[in-house]
Amino acid sequence: MQNIIIFFLFATALFAFLFRLSAKSRKKKFIEELPGDYKILLLQNVMFYQKLSEPYKLQFEERVQHFLSSVRITGVGTEVEDIDRVLIGASAIIPIFAFPDWEYINLHEILLYPETFNEQFEQTGNDRPVMGMIGSGAMNHVMILSKHALREGFSNKTDKNNTALHEFVHLIDKTDGDTDGIPEVFLQHQYILPWVEMMRKNIKDIMQDRSDINPYGATNQAEFFAVVSEYFFERPDLMQRKHPELYNMLETIFKKDEVDNS
Repeated sequence: MQNIIIFFLFATALFAFLFRLSAKSRKKKFIEELPGDYKILLLQNVMFYQKLSEPYKLQFEERVQHFLSSVRITGVGTEVEDIDRVLIGASAIIPIFAFPDWEYINLHEILLYPETFNEQFEQTGNDRPVMGMIGSGAMNHVMILSKHALREGFSNKTDKNNTALHEFVHLIDKTDGDTDGIPEVFLQHQYILPWVEMMRKNIKDIMQDRSDINPYGATNQAEFFAVVSEYFFERPDLMQRKHPELYNMLETIFKKDEVDNS
């Protein structure tokens, strides 16, 4: 009887090992089949990717492909084209690139609308101010993006805005359970109070028209974090010059210096 138990435990351990090995092999094979057209689209449209070293470019490609294989992207009244998939994948990976094991556990599907929509997800009528949204309730684990806003976020090289990146930062913020502008999963404890004070000071500056940060960032701390993250990744040189303390804190949060200096 004892021999049977030992054999069973050994067989179970062997099966688990072979299963993990097989999973890694399947993942590696899938990554190796990254479409060449996607690499071209990344190079043509994503500045963050363009500035990476060659080894980091490969890592970025692999992570984009892994994300696209894990999250469903569905067009609602529009076709999801390769460029849309690439830009969504890039938006997902940019803010978490310095965290190699990060997974968006709170996202299962992205709905792509052709244009803006309202908070009831309606695509018709004059009152359609929403370009992107993280769903809640029945729409939990769903992100909604405007195709036009998605593409505009990457085609305009001089502004500080990127709708898809904004929404993925909200997802990061939400991971600790509260969408409050404090990304506790990234931010070490000793930086939390300085970050909260920095948010309050900058929101006050925005409200008093003494800042070039998008006024939408003054809505609340969650929106401030998402808005300045757009600024940080879209126009890093400008932010470093105009808001050095804010830039340094965001660099600490996203660990971007570790990527830049490698």
